[in-house]
Amino acid sequence: MAENNKSRLKPVIIGASFIAAIVIFVWGFNFLKSTDLFKKENIYYASYHKINGLIKANPVVINGLRVGQVKNVYFNPDMTGDIMVCIMLSTDFPIPDNTVARIFSSDIMGSKAIELVLGDSKNFIQEGDTLPTSVEAGLMAEVNSQVQPIKKKAENLMASIDTLVTAFQSIFNESARNNIKESFQNIELTFENLQRTTSNIDTLVVEESTRISDILINLDSLTTALNENKDNIKNIIANFEIISDSLAKSEIPGTFARANRTLDDMQSILEKVNNGHGTLGMLMNDDSLYLELNRSATALDSLLNDIKKNPKRYVRFSLF
Repeated sequence: MAENNKSRLKPVIIGASFIAAIVIFVWGFNFLKSTDLFKKENIYYASYHKINGLIKANPVVINGLRVGQVKNVYFNPDMTGDIMVCIMLSTDFPIPDNTVARIFSSDIMGSKAIELVLGDSKNFIQEGDTLPTSVEAGLMAEVNSQVQPIKKKAENLMASIDTLVTAFQSIFNESARNNIKESFQNIELTFENLQRTTSNIDTLVVEESTRISDILINLDSLTTALNENKDNIKNIIANFEIISDSLAKSEIPGTFARANRTLDDMQSILEKVNNGHGTLGMLMNDDSLYLELNRSATALDSLLNDIKKNPKRYVRFSLF
């Protein structure tokens, strides 16, 4: 009887064990997928033009905390080529309806995840709603965006270098090289002349050191004398100031004015003389008067000589 009972219980035990194995398998599989079978999960959607490698079971995070995962990825039925992502959240945290589902790289290897960037709306999403989306630039895009300005600068630099090399080639031809060589030779000669001049100056300083010393001593003596006689110098300056004040108060301007008028009168007289006006002007400019005077003087001289020789001819004395 006991054996019959055991034989009847054996299929039940096997069936129960099989069911338990299936339950454990399903639970373990979902556990490996980070799916909690005993917790309510909310489903939301997001539409992307590109998902940059996002796949099922990728995590969904809020401020770095994992709150769900990607449940499914498929093309939008409207045949536009956009990709719909089904997001499964296991949190009761209220999510504003302007929250953005942003795809980003979660590690250095480029694994993708969705970050819910919370908005500031007072209204919250309901299960089945579609969230606004954005996609973080990939590593290659970031590198390209950083390298592109450097590349452009490098290209501009290479163009500038090429222009500079062309300019150098056009400038530094054989004639220019010869001119540069001559210029360096002239510079060398200039330095040699400067060296000789410096040597001559050194020799002159050595030879004239005694005289320079005497000059410095004389300068020192002069400075000392000036320092000792600074009171006298002040008195002299004060006397000069008094003299200058006296001159300023004197009638020097009137004297110079009268002198100027006298010079003007002299100038007028000289102009009249030069123009032949008056006796002096006629004497200076008309030689006929001079000749007449000269003849008169000659005749008078002859008369005087004749009177001396023959006084009786001109003077007669009678006593009776």
